[in-house]
Amino acid sequence: MTEPAVESDTRPWEELLKLARQGDESELSDYLASLPPTDQAFAFAHLDDEDAELIVNTLSVSHAAELLSRLSEAQAAGLVGTLSPQLAAAIVHELPSDEQADVLGELADDQVGAILDQLPEDEATDLREFIAYNDEVAGGLMNRELIRIPLNETIGGVIRIIESALERLTEGDVRYGYVVDDSDRLVGVLPMQNLLFSKRSTAVGDVMIREPMTVHDQTPLDDLIDVFDSYNFLGIPVVDADQKLVGVVLRQSVDYAAGQAAESDYLKSQGIVGGEELRTMPLWLRSRRRLSWLSVNILLNVGAASVVAFFQDTLQSVIALAVFLPIISDMSGCSGNQAVAVSMRELSLGLLRPTEVLRVWIQELGVGLINGAVLGLLVAIAALLYNGNGYLGLVVGTALFANTIVAVSIGGTVPLIVKRFGFDPAIASGPLLTTITDMCGFFLVLGIASQMIDKLTQ
Repeated sequence: MTEPAVESDTRPWEELLKLARQGDESELSDYLASLPPTDQAFAFAHLDDEDAELIVNTLSVSHAAELLSRLSEAQAAGLVGTLSPQLAAAIVHELPSDEQADVLGELADDQVGAILDQLPEDEATDLREFIAYNDEVAGGLMNRELIRIPLNETIGGVIRIIESALERLTEGDVRYGYVVDDSDRLVGVLPMQNLLFSKRSTAVGDVMIREPMTVHDQTPLDDLIDVFDSYNFLGIPVVDADQKLVGVVLRQSVDYAAGQAAESDYLKSQGIVGGEELRTMPLWLRSRRRLSWLSVNILLNVGAASVVAFFQDTLQSVIALAVFLPIISDMSGCSGNQAVAVSMRELSLGLLRPTEVLRVWIQELGVGLINGAVLGLLVAIAALLYNGNGYLGLVVGTALFANTIVAVSIGGTVPLIVKRFGFDPAIASGPLLTTITDMCGFFLVLGIASQMIDKLTQ
């Protein structure tokens, strides 16, 4: 059958709905297959729950699982959440184990329970254990689709194991078999290429790699990144506290998780608390996630406003100061955010420890002195051109110079201090930086101006 052409200016969700209403699964799946993954995600972002459910119900279970694999975790979970537990379970059953956990991990506990109740008991038990892992440890990132080989097996037996598992392993990049003893403890790794150069009667123990490198199921993402940066492995076996083999974590999974973590940190720094947000999510959920940060931030900003209120007489006497207050605040905030970004990046790469506050402050101090001097001079010149009063330029220039030093000092060190006390620096650093730099900036401008009020009002 010829695949339908997809024009860049079409509205693919309308075509999907038309085919779904016709009930033609073949045409619908062919059209979906013709769409790039980005267009599939784009199309489903324009569908309401009822229409999305209609499309999924029209697809076969296997084609619905392929669709979920191409959507983001949040989008896939939102779609699964609209389905009956029976259909959702059938689709989840078709997904690789790591994708099963990703999708179910985004759902409410009652939805997860209803879906697991529809799955085979052994699969549901495995999934419950899988979901219990944190998303940013080896257990939460690992894949359970692997070739598990008994220690007493022969090469011929391994070939039969692989043949029986071909359908289950088609999506994976399988280059190793993992050899376990009677207690399911990992004892060796068998490169698949060894099967080509060994007799079928050869014992696995004679050709396997003994004492392979492993990671614990609670190994954090940062440590996994370090391991894969240090070793050219495609995957590393994951063991539990009893050294039992529980899965394999792939390089591509760690790379993806690292990117997701960086994106999550960015969202948190912008006040989107609670993970990925899509506009197809429930309105109250999206509002609550944003308000959790904004409501705290408004209280912090009252402190900055109180500084202005304290110096209101000075501000009324030299109204030109009001023009430069937002400039001082914004430029200092930008300088501080640059320092925050560098510290967050170095923390995520393991180049920095939370205890190195003094070293970071000294390094940022040099940057602050240079940048503060340049920025202070520029704003002083702008003030002179605007007002013609050199003392106004001196006030705002000195204030910006000093506040830039304050901003980079706070921006560079606050993430380390917050991290050391066990809080999330991505959430806390932004509000603290903004509030302190605003307060200091306003205080410096208005405080210095109060001491020079006679010169400024001439």
